[in-house]
Amino acid sequence: MARIAGVDLPRNKRLEVGLTYLYGIGRSSAQKLCDDLKIDRSTKTDTLSEDEIIRLRNMIDEDYKVEGDLRRELQMNIKRLMDLGCYRGLRHRRGLPVRGQRTHTNARTRKGPRRATVKKK
Repeated sequence: MARIAGVDLPRNKRLEVGLTYLYGIGRSSAQKLCDDLKIDRSTKTDTLSEDEIIRLRNMIDEDYKVEGDLRRELQMNIKRLMDLGCYRGLRHRRGLPVRGQRTHTNARTRKGPRRATVKKK
């Protein structure tokens, strides 16, 4: 089983799909990785040689920000917005939609369950 950036790649999946289990690597990044390293995309993850795993691991460490580093960077960006007190930061702080969606109706996912004020008979 290949372990890259602290994540075990799933067994018996194609390499381009298995790489997407890493946070920060999507389908197009996975395809680009395979092409750059000249590894066949349809290779199963459990049949990778040690040399291929090492090359993959090195390429991802050098060229991509994945897993913990990427999550930390995103959290720091949101925290920076909140500290600045800009509009987007205020929306994050209040737990409301950030990207201009309407809140008169909808937005239940972001706002949470309705607060029961008056019960109907």
